[in-house]
Order: sequence, then C-alpha cells, then structure tokens
Amino acid sequence: MSGDVTLKEVAAEAGVHVSTASRALNPETRSVVNDQTAIRVLEVAEQLGYRPHPLARGLRTNRTLTVGMVVPDLMNPLFPPIYSGADAVLGDLGYSVLVASDDGDSSKTRGVIAALLDRRVDGLILANAHRDFDRPADRETVPIVLVNRSVESKAFPAIVGDGYTGIGLVVRHLTDLGHTEIAHIAGPRAISTGLNRRQAFSDWISREGLVARRELIVEANAYRTDAGRTACETLLDSGAPFTAIVAANDLIALGCYDVLGEHGLSVPGDVSVTGYNDMTFIDRVAPPLTTVAVPYREMGAAAARTLLDLLAGADGAPSPFEPVALAPELIVRASTSAPSTSAQQ
Repeated sequence: MSGDVTLKEVAAEAGVHVSTASRALNPETRSVVNDQTAIRVLEVAEQLGYRPHPLARGLRTNRTLTVGMVVPDLMNPLFPPIYSGADAVLGDLGYSVLVASDDGDSSKTRGVIAALLDRRVDGLILANAHRDFDRPADRETVPIVLVNRSVESKAFPAIVGDGYTGIGLVVRHLTDLGHTEIAHIAGPRAISTGLNRRQAFSDWISREGLVARRELIVEANAYRTDAGRTACETLLDSGAPFTAIVAANDLIALGCYDVLGEHGLSVPGDVSVTGYNDMTFIDRVAPPLTTVAVPYREMGAAAARTLLDLLAGADGAPSPFEPVALAPELIVRASTSAPSTSAQQ
C-alpha cells in the first residue's frame, strides 16, 4: 500500500480500537497493551507500510520530537560518529536531531543551548560541556545527557570513554617498546577529558616505575592541530630529553608531527608519537598514527537511550550521576617503535 496509510486503517485491519493501535505503536505506551495485541498491530502496520506522522504525534504528546545536540567543533572528525549513533536510536522513534556548535567557546555555550531550547527541543545531548557546566536556571525540566565529557557536579548522566584505561594502554605500549622518557601533551584542564587523561598519564608513568617529570607535561589550550603545534614547540624549547609523546588526542598528535618534522626529527625514528580517538583517516597520515580507539558511535547511541529514559520518566539513581565509561582499544600503527640510539636529546 502507499505511504498514506492512516492509523484508522491499521486499527481496522488489526481489529482494535484506534486508541489501542496508537498505544501499541508508541514505544512509550506499548507496555499498557496486551502483548499479543501489540504484536498484531505492529505486524499489520509493517505490512501496510504505515508511518506515524511526527507532527501529529508531537501534538498528542506535547512534544516536538526533536533533540538538540551541541558539539564544540563541527570540523572535528570525532563528532560525526557520536551524532550517527544518537540519530540511529532517536530516528527509529521518529525524533530528529538538531546539531549546533559553540566553537569550543564556553562563553557561547548558554546562547547556543538557549537557541535550541527556544525551538522547543524535548531534550539535549551535550558533547561540549566544560567541567563547571550547569543547567540554565530557567530550564529545570529539560532533560540533559552529556556525551564524551562529564562535569564536576555529576549533575547529569554522562556517557564517556574510559580515559584512564586508554592512557594506560598507550603508556604500557611505549614502556614495552623500551621508552623511559615519555612526554605528554595534555588537553585543556577545563575539560574533563583533558584533566582525566593528564592524571591518568602521571599515574601510569608511576605504575611503570618511571617519573612523571613536570617539564615533560605540557598543556595544549584546545583539542586542535594548531594547539598541538604550540604545545610541542614548548616541549622542545624546554630542552628536556624525551623519546616519545603521548598526545591527548589525534589532532594534537598531528600538530606534533608538523613541529617534529620542522625540527628535523622523524617519527618514529627519533620520537614515537601516539594519539587518542582513532579519528577517520588517521591511518592514512604518514606514518599512520598509533592511537586509542573509543566506540564513539555506541557512545552516541547510549546517550540517546539514556535521554529517552529520562523523557519517559524512567526511575533511576538521582544526582549525582556516575559517568558510564565505555572500554577503549589500542590501535598500534607505524608511529611508534623502540627508541633508537639517535633519539631526541
């Protein structure tokens, strides 16, 4: 049949009242319908090619069936998989995802969120939160889920990567290769991933029997290639010897590639370099980057499912919320090797 099949036609074919068909087709109310009846309605809807109209459903539920997602950088390859995972889950239920960016500028965050809320989004998925982020005071009822980052207050559910384990995988890989002078170019401390990976680096260096020397830890002011360049220049200017760099993300690592090359240092011959995120095409750079893969698509999907639970009023632990951490995987490529006798001094 055509795509113009109505709910009334589905109900008639299934032999139920229109209201029963409506409840059976809505995941949020399906549980109040007899299981056999719900299955029959769903089968008939599929056979007839019925598709609920989002606007009509929104009018019935006082929702817009839209979710706002805020990311810090639309150009960063990290965020499309997060969006894709969230959109796959939400799209199955008729939701649309509106994406906005604050360009990594926390002073713009509230304005971006306000613009989405003015469009009456039903909830927010935030991939841009700084550690001190808090809910807009006038929007207490709008559910918010954080993704990839968490906040100090633990006021919101957060789906993140297990950065402690991820950094541990990198440090252990480098020490197994024989590196003992390992530098870290950290992400911004104002962001949970920057602080957590920095703390994890120091802890894992100590666990490996090494010393986390202060001059070998430099903070990049953003998760961008240019910030990685600046931080790597600072590291080289310190004069401290190192044979490996653990970068807080792949873009920072690429900035290190540029600076090391400009100083006549080869990767990995003089300095081994690792990244974090395993972003798209990072296996195509020269040399391909050893990095930590995080299941970002599943992260987005998990954030969407958590938001749907909040929208459905599902019972759960009240704030503070402990972040849900997804397991990382070390991807070894050609940017790391055993230190050579001619390594950077």
